[in-house]
Amino acid sequence: MPKFRGSGRRAGRIALATAALTVLPLLGAGGLANADDANPAATSPNGSKLERIDGTGRQVTAYVYSASMGKTIPLKIQRPADTNAKAPTLYLLNGAGGGEDSATWQRRTDVAQFFQDKNVNVVTPVGGAFSYYTDWQKDDPKLGRNKWTTFLTKELPPIIDTALNANGVNSLAAISMTGTSVLNLAIAAPGLYKSVAGYSGCAETSTPAGRAYIDLVVASRGGGDLDNMWGPKNDPAWIANDPVVNAEKLRGTKIYVSSGNGLPGPHENLAETGGTSALANQVLVGGAIEGATLLCTNNLFKRLNELKIPATFDFRPNGTHSWGYWQDDLHKSWPFLAESLGI
Repeated sequence: MPKFRGSGRRAGRIALATAALTVLPLLGAGGLANADDANPAATSPNGSKLERIDGTGRQVTAYVYSASMGKTIPLKIQRPADTNAKAPTLYLLNGAGGGEDSATWQRRTDVAQFFQDKNVNVVTPVGGAFSYYTDWQKDDPKLGRNKWTTFLTKELPPIIDTALNANGVNSLAAISMTGTSVLNLAIAAPGLYKSVAGYSGCAETSTPAGRAYIDLVVASRGGGDLDNMWGPKNDPAWIANDPVVNAEKLRGTKIYVSSGNGLPGPHENLAETGGTSALANQVLVGGAIEGATLLCTNNLFKRLNELKIPATFDFRPNGTHSWGYWQDDLHKSWPFLAESLGI
């Protein structure tokens, strides 16, 4: 049965209270000099391929051509502490901006330092802003062609395994928008990811609240047409992509989910936000969004409990929708992820 940290009763009260606010070249053993002459096998069955790897040492950028999307996707990669042995891979996904803006794991958290002594490949795609990292039914005039489920489950993993000499053991961790995506990716490819961790995501997509959250991200912020994503409201794809509805398909995947309650906490301070206007935005907007994700998280908790599917939930006693808490979440969930990765 799901485990939780914090007060479930308090989380429920806070959820109701905040709902109203919802508005290297790679060098060394196991590495490559370049994609063309060093590793022609770094391809996927559908013709996706590694184009090149830029950089030296453990922090590099790889460029992978996605046949399904017809474009090249950059990937920020941190190699393991020991590159002489095969290592597992953690796919660490950015949020709504897709890593195309400054709101990234690499810029806003201590991931480089945190993984410095850990034997794991950390791979973060750059692209797919406001796409929900899903396969869209149609190309979108604003957001283009999005086939991210195909990319992250069929195209990229075999390329990464070959290019980085990885051992084929994978996990996913993500925030906000992609906190929903990691659950759907695990459902789409049973067994590919040993574990998933979603921080401040909304697990619902087919309910009015879940659709409102998606509308906020895709349409209001991204300018995309939701009908191009999963079709009109009555399209079965909305239910097919709802992790709460399809929770039974998560059985066998190790699950870690966290959420704050929208109330100010230790990371609401001028030193971290850099100014009063940014602090006010984090408290008001970030608080409202986090209150909404708490509702979704509570519903996922209840559903997994009904199905007796093991999961770990961290209901933080406070906190908004912001990077300080996601860095904390990554640190706290790492032992869980590491165990599933065999580290």
